[in-house]
Amino acid sequence: MDKLLALALTGACGMAAAQTPATNPMPDGSRDMYVGLGAVSAPRYEGGRERRTAALPVLQVEWSNGVFVSGMSAGMHLSAQPALEYGPLLGVLAGRDDAGSARGLGGIDSGVGMTALVPPLSIRTRYAATRLTGMDQIGYRLQAGGFFNVYLSPTVRLTNSLLYGSGHERNGLRWSVDLQRLALPLATHHALSLTAGLTLANGADSQSYFGVSSAEAAQSINPAYRAGGGLRDAHLGARWNWALAPAWMLTSTLKASRLLGSAKDSPLTERPTNVTVSTAIAYRF
Repeated sequence: MDKLLALALTGACGMAAAQTPATNPMPDGSRDMYVGLGAVSAPRYEGGRERRTAALPVLQVEWSNGVFVSGMSAGMHLSAQPALEYGPLLGVLAGRDDAGSARGLGGIDSGVGMTALVPPLSIRTRYAATRLTGMDQIGYRLQAGGFFNVYLSPTVRLTNSLLYGSGHERNGLRWSVDLQRLALPLATHHALSLTAGLTLANGADSQSYFGVSSAEAAQSINPAYRAGGGLRDAHLGARWNWALAPAWMLTSTLKASRLLGSAKDSPLTERPTNVTVSTAIAYRF
């Protein structure tokens, strides 16, 4: 079992839409790919009280030239030093309407539980009026930036990602930093990874997702509210991977997050602390 499979089986549970699989030296022209399907249970949107369960497709590919795709993000490793990882990063941020946040793809070395398919129409229309009713919709957003990770030891990694392009006007900025404990063996073929981190956002991002404009207040049940930049959330996560066979893996995640600052105080926030769980089976091609 080569290094990528080992890292995938013990891999990190990092940022929600900015995943950076560990550098993997591979023969020129080669690639590793994982495809899978599972389920996720998550709040309808950040700060929402109601939950929903949906299908969870997973995808991760890494090529020998350093290019990778992990869930809803893609990037390229530029560092040749094993203790450093850095490079450009692209991420697709799911949209939000009155039914809640849309979802996308998950990765193997990816964020905990922030990925799922958009529910079908029969599910989306069953909800009564909520705090999102009357709020402006936010479409999918392509974010661009970079990542910089440092290995403090072979099994401890400090990750950073900075992405621009979120929010109504696509001028939102998010910085995520996580401390990850990798490769914690539980038993033969079982491994656990842990993460703890913070997300910071500028005012444009915060206002888009947690603010309420005067026009939105007039057509919703929410009072007008101005959300400011700063700390957005703190989160803890765990990923359990079980190597069922050389090419098969069961990956399960749990993430607890707590909204902070103006995000926590927003009238859209019904529950500042939430838990997301997911599980999926993946096959290596």
